[in-house]
Amino acid sequence: MKIAVVILNWNGVKLLEQFLPSVIQYSKEATVYVADNASTDSSIAYTKEHFPSVKIIENKGNFGYAKGYNEALQFVEEEIYALVNSDIEVTENWLLPILSLFENEAETSIIQPKILDYKNKEYFEYAGAGGGFIDKYAFPFCRGRIFDTLEKDNGQYNDVTPIFWASGACFFIRKDVYRELNGFDSDFFAHQEEIDLCWRAFNKGYIAKYCGTSTVYHVGGATLEAGNPKKTYLNFRNSLWMMLKNLPKGQLFPVLFIRLVLDGIAGFRFLTQGKPKHLWAILTSHFDFYYHIFKFLDKRDINQKQNYFKINSIVYRYFVKSGKIFDVNF
Repeated sequence: MKIAVVILNWNGVKLLEQFLPSVIQYSKEATVYVADNASTDSSIAYTKEHFPSVKIIENKGNFGYAKGYNEALQFVEEEIYALVNSDIEVTENWLLPILSLFENEAETSIIQPKILDYKNKEYFEYAGAGGGFIDKYAFPFCRGRIFDTLEKDNGQYNDVTPIFWASGACFFIRKDVYRELNGFDSDFFAHQEEIDLCWRAFNKGYIAKYCGTSTVYHVGGATLEAGNPKKTYLNFRNSLWMMLKNLPKGQLFPVLFIRLVLDGIAGFRFLTQGKPKHLWAILTSHFDFYYHIFKFLDKRDINQKQNYFKINSIVYRYFVKSGKIFDVNF
């Protein structure tokens, strides 16, 4: 089974210098690509000079994560895509258990490895940790990470198990499934596009899994750091668009209404914390949501499954009940 490791890059020559060597060293089973989003630094020249075996795909603009991959993957024909952030350090034999799952489980279409924090390697990393889920109101959380609480890796998630979403930081998917689903929603630009893709795959009956016997380390925030109002805007806007596309018909408007109220509470909390730019980011995300509401209603599939969520409200459990650690009995 042929696999392509595809690293999306935008002005990230320093990250390529730091992390591309580990990908080359430990990915002998794969063809490695750098998909460049019209960088203006020396990324392409550096890669060509130091890693001539790496195939380069040059996009015509900075299309962000979603469209950037959609454009680049048109030229990648390997059976399995491994979409890897440029700030990921991989480990020896990281591909072998994942390839084994794909080869032995035809129904498994999306896989995420264990993602640990590059800066604190004993702990899970925010973006994906031990595999992702959402609550009824589409708030994402992970095994090993709920909101800003990160668990220490004590081997508690060294398993292979179904999940709802896989992190875009290190995201494996069958080429045929990616193309059937028309890839990521390019309107998202960045953030939560992988959850939307996994939700659409779930509605089609495809299975996503976490593989805890494969480990990578993620820096995180290399493009947009935590606390950036633009990141807040993209997360809130894209989450609403994702819900509009994928929520079951009978739950669409009741669940969306409650989510909008919860977003208002989040905005008020930002205001009390002295973060007016984040409040404005949420308001702007809502304006964009309403402005494009009919466009995203048109993207709805006829098949939406009811059992998409792991828990009714992770917000209530975390902030009211102080449940800050993932519970296998959710």
